[in-house]
Amino acid sequence: MMIKPITFFIGLLCLTALFSCKKDDEKTCTSCSSDQTPAFELCRESNGNASVNGQDTGTDYDLYLDDLRATGTTCGGA
Repeated sequence: MMIKPITFFIGLLCLTALFSCKKDDEKTCTSCSSDQTPAFELCRESNGNASVNGQDTGTDYDLYLDDLRATGTTCGGA
């Protein structure tokens, strides 16, 4: 029995969509601290924004982290 090319293509497309969505839901977090603030949790949200203690800042994570480090905040031991 031969699989029709369109059926194979649709199946492959569905599998690709299924596995490509897994990474989009990832949220990575680290602890941060400074002399001026109590310790807090900084996370990279699935949309690329930074969140602090669960609140989306509306700012790109990398830009937010760079600004924190420029003010002397330590995040993730670095």
